[in-house]
Formats: sequence, C-alpha cells, structure tokens
Amino acid sequence: MDHLLVLLLLLWSSALQTEGTPNSTESEEVRLVGGDSRCAGTLELKHNGDWKPVWDFGWTLKEANVVCRNLDCGSAVSVGEREESSDRPVWVITSNCVQSGSSLRDCARSVSSSSILNHTCSDSVRLVDGTSLCSGRLEVKSDQSNQWWSSVCEDDFDQQDAEVVCRELGCGAPSVLQGALYGEVEAPMWTKEFQCGGHESALLDCRSSGSARNTCSPGKAVGLTCSESVRLVGGGSRCAGTLELKQGDWRPVGGLDLASEGGRDWTLKEANVVCRNLDCGSAVSVGERKESSYRPVWLIYSDCVQSGSSLRECARSESSSSILKLTCSGKPISDIINDIINDSNVPMLTHTHTHTHTHTHTHTTHTCSDPSLPPGLCRGLLSKALNP
Repeated sequence: MDHLLVLLLLLWSSALQTEGTPNSTESEEVRLVGGDSRCAGTLELKHNGDWKPVWDFGWTLKEANVVCRNLDCGSAVSVGEREESSDRPVWVITSNCVQSGSSLRDCARSVSSSSILNHTCSDSVRLVDGTSLCSGRLEVKSDQSNQWWSSVCEDDFDQQDAEVVCRELGCGAPSVLQGALYGEVEAPMWTKEFQCGGHESALLDCRSSGSARNTCSPGKAVGLTCSESVRLVGGGSRCAGTLELKQGDWRPVGGLDLASEGGRDWTLKEANVVCRNLDCGSAVSVGERKESSYRPVWLIYSDCVQSGSSLRECARSESSSSILKLTCSGKPISDIINDIINDSNVPMLTHTHTHTHTHTHTHTTHTCSDPSLPPGLCRGLLSKALNP
C-alpha cells in the first residue's frame, strides 16, 4: 500500500512539473538566438540532429506565434528576414505547412539560402481568448523562472498601463479596457497594482505596489483590445494617403499588382477595414502609386483580411515598387451624401426615360453620371435623391 501511495505521489508530481514547465519536447527543438533575450533573435530549429537557422516562405505573425507559444514567450510581435553575405544551410518551412497543424520539424526541408528568419516575441505579457494577437484577457508572466502566467485584476490596471501593454505587443493604442471582457476566470493571481507612466517599453518595467492585495474576485480579470498599428501618410489629411503598417518597423503596404497574385487584390471592402480602424468613415477609393525603385513593403492579401484576421497578422515581408493608396471619407457616408446633394455644382445623376409595353407606363432609370464614384456611394446618392 505504501509503495502504491509513493507511486501515485510521483505520478502527481510529474504531472505538475509537466504543467508548470513550458519546455516540452517540441519547444526544446526550436530556439531564438542572438537577440536581447531568449524570446528574440534568429530562429533556429534542430532536426535530424542538426541546428540550422530557418528561412521562411510566406510567414506572417500567425506562423511566428507558433514559435512563441512553443517557447512560452508570450505572443508574436514581429517577424522578418535578415540577409547574410552568402548562402548557408537552412531549414525552409512554408506557411501552409505550419497552418495545417504539422510540427515545425515535420515541415522542415533542407536548402541553402542567405535569408534568415528573425523573430520577436512579447516574452512576459500576452492577450488570450481574443479575436487577434491584439485583443483578449491580459496575462503576465508572474514568475520568470517557473514560467507561470497570471491574469491581472482590473482594479490594479488603468489606461496608462494599457498603453504600455499595447505598445509592448506591437499593437496600436488601447481602444477598449474592461474587466471580464474575454470570459471570466478564477480570481487573478497577480494582485499588485501597476503604476505605469505610459512611456515604459514593457509592463514589468513599471513600478508596482509594494505588497500584494487579496481583494480581487472572479470575473475581474483585465480584458484589453488594442487598435491596429496602421496609418495613412502623405495625403491631404490623416484619412488619405499611402497605407503604412507597423510590424517591428513602419513600411508601406504593397500595391495592387503585387497583391493580385491569385486574385487577392484589394477592393473597397478591404480598404473599409483600414478606414474603420482609423475612425475615418468609409472607403472612397483604393489605388496604387508607382515608385522608381523597389523597397521593403508589407504584402497583405485580400482573402486574409476577408477571413477576419487583423491586418498585422496578414502581413508578410516583400519588395515592390507599387504602393497602396487609400482615401477614406473622413466622416460617415450619410454626411458625404448630404454634402454632395446640397452642392448644386456636382452633376451626380442622369435621367433616362424608357417606355414599356405593359400598362403603357413610363419608367425613369437613374444612374450615376460620375463613373469614378464607388458603388456604395453611388447607391447612397441614388437612394437619397429618390427618397429625400
């Protein structure tokens, strides 16, 4: 009986160790080297006994997040390439293979390349159970040595703290801060109050209250939504210009000719996502600007945006001389329609009379006289004109 009890205790202890230690067999086969911490640097994979750097093939933050999870390093902040002076043996891993759920080792194929993959993970903070890497319930790595994660009590967290977290995750400014927004959990373990000034680069760099409090109850865990890190530059206002996105660094988004591979070019639907994120009303136009030479850009396929993924999670590194340009309404579409209708100098509609043989009624067909108007705005103008 004593032997059985000892065996059960050993099994229980082993289970606890497995749960509390993130370095599983999978995570031991991948590492980030040469960065500021174990959660940033050049991605290397051990396969068939060899450690080699990884060269990506179409990786986005979605694939990078698999690596960050394996290392228990929070969530992916940026992923990009570093060019070396000459080719060297690398593992090439395609994004499609990673998205299929296969392990990184099963996806690896040996090639030679001068392009090496660099990763940055958030390390000590993450948002879980949200719709993107920039939304969810906040968790903090409360014990760096044992890799324990804890939710945070909303009473110990304010807007300035949220600004630090969103910036640390590579996201835009905080847009929603609310307790239990992303599901209720047990009472948060982290019960020290954060006292950020809003300028810190990491949440754990902020001052916190000297002693732990035990006043937080279930359902009070911080839920946070950060905005997209996008902007429009070089236009007549903040709601028009070249589309730029930040993922590690600010880059323009590649134009229509680059994104049109496989019918993935942008339309007003995708442009609307940007306009909404910027609180700039609705998309009025989407086009491209040609530059004299190639430059680093972010390529964002329309089908990824249409799937509901965030723009950051759809972005992959490319080079192009074609840059995406957007114009947003800057205010609700209904206000624009009223402005156009009230402007007598804008010839917006034409009237065509056609006769039918049934009941000998005369019908009038209305069309937009300006072919440059987007369909949504045209329909709104017609509706307003016919139903004032």
